[in-house]
Amino acid sequence: MPDPGLSPLQSSLPGAAASFTARVLADAAAHGHAVPQGLAEARTVPAEAAPEPGAAAPTGLPVEAPAGIHPRIPAGAPLGLPAAAPVAAPSAVVTAPRPDPGWVPRGPSGLGTAGLSPVFRAEPPALPAEPLAAPADALIIPGLYWHPVPEPDPVRVEEVGLRIKSWALDEVQLYPDDWEGDFDGFQVGRYMVACHPDAPTVDHLMVATRLMVAENAVDDCYCEDLGGSPVGLGGRLLLAHTALDPLYSTAEYQPAWAESLHADAPRRAYRSAMEYFVRQATPSQADRFRHDMARLHLGYLAEAAWDETNHVPEVWEYLAMRQFNNFRPCPTITDTVGGYELPADLHAQPGMQRVLALAGNASTIVNDLYSYTKELASPGRHMNLPVVLADRESLSEKDAYLKAVEVHNDLMRDFEAASAELAAACPVPSVLRFLRGVAVWVDGNHYWHQTNTYRYSLPDFW
Repeated sequence: MPDPGLSPLQSSLPGAAASFTARVLADAAAHGHAVPQGLAEARTVPAEAAPEPGAAAPTGLPVEAPAGIHPRIPAGAPLGLPAAAPVAAPSAVVTAPRPDPGWVPRGPSGLGTAGLSPVFRAEPPALPAEPLAAPADALIIPGLYWHPVPEPDPVRVEEVGLRIKSWALDEVQLYPDDWEGDFDGFQVGRYMVACHPDAPTVDHLMVATRLMVAENAVDDCYCEDLGGSPVGLGGRLLLAHTALDPLYSTAEYQPAWAESLHADAPRRAYRSAMEYFVRQATPSQADRFRHDMARLHLGYLAEAAWDETNHVPEVWEYLAMRQFNNFRPCPTITDTVGGYELPADLHAQPGMQRVLALAGNASTIVNDLYSYTKELASPGRHMNLPVVLADRESLSEKDAYLKAVEVHNDLMRDFEAASAELAAACPVPSVLRFLRGVAVWVDGNHYWHQTNTYRYSLPDFW
């Protein structure tokens, strides 16, 4: 896959980044390319440039309702990432677009292609003249920390929607006729276009879309209300996982395994989606995805075990489970969908692993919050953060829900701080672009939850 650009030499880079940097600089010298200047040192916005407490937030900074929760930008953040000072809590939720910080190359700024270039820009594009805002019919959770996103390209949304439905019906026979309304209501085309605005083509978007639909089918049919059960889940997940991570057996038994991949809709979906993915991905990207899917399946099994034993976990135990049973496999493929590769040694850095974990954790608590009433209305007891908080901390339903909002906000703050720290420590172009892609995915995931009123509604707590 194409490398997104050259990186500057910087002695403070982690070992893996320094090795990668030396390699690309040597290549540049061999081919007579100039090395970008001005990136060798991360610069910090002076503290005196920050607004006074109580002053209006700078253009582009998100502001949310809860008092005492403020943007946290670590020391050493690169130039362009505004230093944040405490902002007076407004009387209602006010949101504005994510700042264009300069610590990552820009993604698309509209429906054109200018933002698709992976080359680092000395000056970021100007912000839109009018701040972005949530759509008029969006579900607004008071106090929730989030960033609005541009409306997804309607042409791409329609095309992805048509292609994914054709794949689901014609290629993998994913669902019976009476599930069609729910499939359409999922609005997966809008979801994936919002999460991956830098995808070069619709084919790249379809890689993520098939995997998303396949993962959802496994969750629904194996774990949740559409035939799912905790009983025997481990065996079903193991066999489904072999559609992602193939079995290498003897000639006598290999055909029986291959035939089993067509036995039910989840396995058919996993097999087909993975076949498309490996055609687009590098071997390293494919192996990374398999690892994160194993994490996901481990989280499914932990939740199922608690369900079988009627165990309500401690809050920290629930959050540990959610670090595995979460959205991480989706943002982890943001480079594949974007048409480039974050090298394996840079992906494996502890700082990057922390960023991905926090992104997945925050995104998954978003799901807990928006699906709360949907899950309460479903048969059986569904485990989500407000339910666990109410039980373990003896809170009312309302107070537990509001506490879950605070947990989400803390995770988002930590995610953004960890991203800025890593960008300052390792300003390799592929790292910067990947961090931007993960942040955009987090925002797109929230946008989809917030605007999908077919699936979600909010509790009457306000």
